[in-house]
Amino acid sequence: MRVVILCGGKGTRLREETEFRPKPMLPIGDRPILWHIMKIYAAHGFRDFVLCLGYKGEMIKEYFRNYRWNTCDVTLALGHDAEPKFHGHHDEEDWSITLADTGQESMTAWRIKSVARYLGDDQRFLLTYGDGVGNVPIPAVVAAHRSSGKTCTLTAVHPPGRFGELSLRGDDVSGFNEKPQAEGGYINGGFMVCERHLIDELPDDPTVMLEKGPLQSLASSGRLGVFRHDGFWQPMDTFQEFQLLNALWDSGRAPWKAW
Repeated sequence: MRVVILCGGKGTRLREETEFRPKPMLPIGDRPILWHIMKIYAAHGFRDFVLCLGYKGEMIKEYFRNYRWNTCDVTLALGHDAEPKFHGHHDEEDWSITLADTGQESMTAWRIKSVARYLGDDQRFLLTYGDGVGNVPIPAVVAAHRSSGKTCTLTAVHPPGRFGELSLRGDDVSGFNEKPQAEGGYINGGFMVCERHLIDELPDDPTVMLEKGPLQSLASSGRLGVFRHDGFWQPMDTFQEFQLLNALWDSGRAPWKAW
């Protein structure tokens, strides 16, 4: 099952940090938050990634193109056509990464629809955002989705404060309210499992957000499931959250580190 990660947003609330690089490339320690998200999935056996690029997506391409150069020692012979000799290995050698340009201004539904051709014959795919980490038990989310018969199952998490709130009925999502006044409860934390046919239901319109149209439609028709996660989850949406995630990593006790 492939992992689709939405990496195209501009991160306007972190403008000081994202003016010159895309939000998924903001660092936690010495690696971008995108790498941390991918490591979470890889730790659970999911190592085939499709990255939906947009704003400054070339920087993400460049990062992975030069990944071996930046993670291994290398010997260079300066003669004509000499090939570099890399020493040692890195833990990500079994990853497969498709880097797909999905538009500078496109919204999330369009980005997902744009990468359908990279999902192979898989009947399901994993989906998350490129700016949040957590100790989410991804195999349990997949198992819950398979047993539910829903079109999509999202991971519901407790909010730091300012996100779209979910109305839950048992294991179903009965409503999806985009960014109400925070009153506690659960929000959409990403780490979703989707049936392939969801893509066929997404409109051919680059201005449509997955969260405002398609997910609301699934919720109203009883086809949006939920996995409640009461553990750690944290987005990087403000400078304070950027500092928090780096402080946790520097402490050696990052709750999302499953590798």
